[in-house]
Amino acid sequence: MSPFLAEMIGTAFIIVLGDGVVANVILDKSKGNQGGWITITMGWAMAVFIGVYSAAQYSGAHLNPAITFALALKGDFPWEQVPTYITAQMLGAMAGAFLVWVIYKKHFDATVDAATKLGVFCTIPAIRNPWYNFLTEFAATLVFVLAVFFISKPTTGLGSLDALPVAFVVLAIGLSLGGPTGYAINPARDLGPRIMHAILPISHKGSSDWRYSWIPIAGPLTGAAAAALLFYYL
Repeated sequence: MSPFLAEMIGTAFIIVLGDGVVANVILDKSKGNQGGWITITMGWAMAVFIGVYSAAQYSGAHLNPAITFALALKGDFPWEQVPTYITAQMLGAMAGAFLVWVIYKKHFDATVDAATKLGVFCTIPAIRNPWYNFLTEFAATLVFVLAVFFISKPTTGLGSLDALPVAFVVLAIGLSLGGPTGYAINPARDLGPRIMHAILPISHKGSSDWRYSWIPIAGPLTGAAAAALLFYYL
């Protein structure tokens, strides 16, 4: 399998299972409705485990533009391959979000609240404050990327055996740091599904909240850069 296809499929696994658990918990008339934050964080962690395990041997399982960017900054990944990886990640995220919409179509129809529908696709801050929302995404991604650096191999990136510890990192971040913003920590994870929310024929969906959309992009990328710098000096 080519690295491009591996990154696309791995990211699609993350989103279809990650956004899928959110849909299960928050959409009306779902069997998992009101399952709670623990269910969502466990679902996302397992989604990352499956995505990383599936793609690791073919692409190093970046599955996240922040990881790709940080590895390139650290000198462990060629800059000329960065656009290819990020394109694959974005396409995978969009494909995963589309599948979630198809699977939960009737539950989207049954749900009245537009913000709830948007929350299936992308992150929404619990308290809207651009500076603190950005700081939260920055810090959470710094922790995530730094942990991934300590877990992964110096030159080959993540291997299949690294999938479980990375999933535990995602679980820990969701439980500990996810409350303020919903812990995007991955620009493709937020932007790809947000684009799908904007273009899919979802009934009474409301705004895609583009005014907020820069935060789950800029926060993770700057946090990843800080992690690369900190790891270099460590």
